Order: sequence, then C-alpha cells, then structure tokens
Amino acid sequence: MELVALLAFVLSFISGVGFTPVTLTIGGLFALHYLHRSIIYPRMTRSGAKTMPLLIMLFAVIFNSVNGYINGEYLGAHPDSYPVEYFKDVRFITGVVVFIIGSVINLTSDYYLISLRKNGDSNVYRLPEGGLFNWISCPNHFGEILEWIGFAILAWNLPALAFAAWTVSNLIPRAWHHHKWYKQKFSDYPEERKAVIPGLL
Repeated sequence: MELVALLAFVLSFISGVGFTPVTLTIGGLFALHYLHRSIIYPRMTRSGAKTMPLLIMLFAVIFNSVNGYINGEYLGAHPDSYPVEYFKDVRFITGVVVFIIGSVINLTSDYYLISLRKNGDSNVYRLPEGGLFNWISCPNHFGEILEWIGFAILAWNLPALAFAAWTVSNLIPRAWHHHKWYKQKFSDYPEERKAVIPGLL
C-alpha cells in the first residue's frame, strides 16, 4: 500500500516540465524513504500472519497515491523555484539535517523493535530499552515525524507541508495508543517515559 506513493511520485515528477539538481535531490530523498518502506522494510519484519482491515488498506492506498502525486507534481512543475543556489539556502540545509536525523532515528528504532521479536514470533513482546526508548515509547514515530518536518522545510512548498501536517496528526495518536498498550502490557513500564516527544508528550 506504500508502493503506490513511490510510483505516483515518480510518474508525476518525470511528467513535469523539467528537473534541476535540487529537485532531483529532494525527489531522491522522498523516493529513498518509500523504496525502503515499501520494498525493503516489509521483507525485514517478521509479522507472521498479522492482518489489516481492507478499508484501512484502501484509505492508505488513496492517501499514498494522492500524497505521492501532489509532491511529485509540484517538484516536476516548478523546477525554476529550485535553482542550484538553493543548495546553499538555510531552508535546504536545515531541512536535510532534520530529515537525515529523523531517518536515522526511524530506521534504527524500527530495526531494534524487529530484533525484539524472539525467534521471529510476532506474538512475543519484550520491553524496549536503550537509546530514545528510555525517554519515549515510539521513537520510530518520532523519527518519521522529524523526517517529514525536515522534508517540508527543505522543499518549502504546500504539498510537503501538508504531508508533514498529516504525518503529525496521524502518528501522534498512534504513538499514544502504543504508549497506553505498553503500560498495560508491562507492569514495570517506566512511568517517566512519554509517548512520542521526549519530555513533552
């Protein structure tokens, strides 16, 4: 269901009026995330026979298609907004740094959670500890939020901002739900841990 975001992005991007090194870089970051999320990551998870309601999958496909399309279309249609000098712009530099930090947090947290599934059994859970897990229950969600905030800063356009806003509004409730589940599942769950934002939420 996430592969459609990559396909919609690439097709709308290459059908635009042209490219610049900057739009190719921005597009490359978007594509790399979804290449990993839709092709590599699913092969690494050991989720067994877990299922998802069809309606949720359909909504995800629709959202990812629209998201991929509007972000790719904007970059492809506005290459003049991203001259090569934009590489030196504080928005681009700041956004790339935030995006990379978020990506590292997201990836390392996801793969740490995968490693906790003993012998590939997705029904056996262990208390996550170490790193950002000492401060928040869902550093993987925190990292993805940072990624797309960084993307919105570096791309500096409305489709990227809309995606960042959606990510925040989607992942914060999910993280809060996971946080509550952890507290119910583990009687010794650390009280000082927040759900998704260290020290705040």
